[in-house]
Amino acid sequence: MPLVWAVVVAAGSGTRFGARKQYEMLGDRRVLDWAVDAARSVAGGVVVVVPDADARTHEPGADVVVPGGATRSASVRAGLAVVPADAEVVVVHDAARPLAPVALFESVVAAVTAGADGAVPGLPVTDTVKRVHAGAVVATLDRSELVTVQTPQAFVASVLRAAHASGGDDTDDAALVEAAGGRVVVVPGDAVNAKLTTPHDLELARVGVARIASRP
Repeated sequence: MPLVWAVVVAAGSGTRFGARKQYEMLGDRRVLDWAVDAARSVAGGVVVVVPDADARTHEPGADVVVPGGATRSASVRAGLAVVPADAEVVVVHDAARPLAPVALFESVVAAVTAGADGAVPGLPVTDTVKRVHAGAVVATLDRSELVTVQTPQAFVASVLRAAHASGGDDTDDAALVEAAGGRVVVVPGDAVNAKLTTPHDLELARVGVARIASRP
C-alpha cells in the first residue's frame, strides 16, 4: 500500500456562514473533528490547516497544524509543504464536508493507486444548466456530461506538488492538476457528503447525525 497523507483544509473565516463553521458542534463532535477522523481512516498522517490566529492550537487527530493562506489554494499549499517527502498519495479534504463517508476516501485513494494522477468524487447534475450572459441565456448545457464535484480528492503526491508549484489558484486541486496535464478520474460521489455553506446546511447535517445515532 502507498504511503498516504491527508490535508484537511479548515482555514476559512466563515464569512458566508456567519461564524467559523469548522468549530461548530455536530452531534458530540465539532465539524472539523468529523473531517479529520474520516481522513485518518486512509492516511498515515494528517495535516490540518486552520485560520492564522488558531495555528498554534492543537487539533485532536492531527499530526501537524499549520496556518492557512489568503485563498483555498494557498491554504492547501501550506499544508502540502509539511507533508513528508516520502508520501506517495495526498488526499485533500474540506472540513466543510464533515459527513464524507470513509468509503469515499477509500475510493479516491484506490483510483490513484490504480494509475490515475488524481481522483475526485462526482454526482450527476439533475437540474437543467444554462450559461447566462448579461441576464440572458446564451446556451443550455448537456447535463449528461456534467458532474458536481466533492472532496475528498486524492492525487499522486508528486503530481499535486508540481501542479501547485506555479502558485496558481482555483476552486479545487483537481483543476490545477488538470491544467498541468494530469489525468483526473471521477468516482461516484455521495449525496450525504454535502458542503456546509449556511447555518441551514449545518442544521440539516445535525438532523442526519441524530437519525444515525438513533438507529438500533
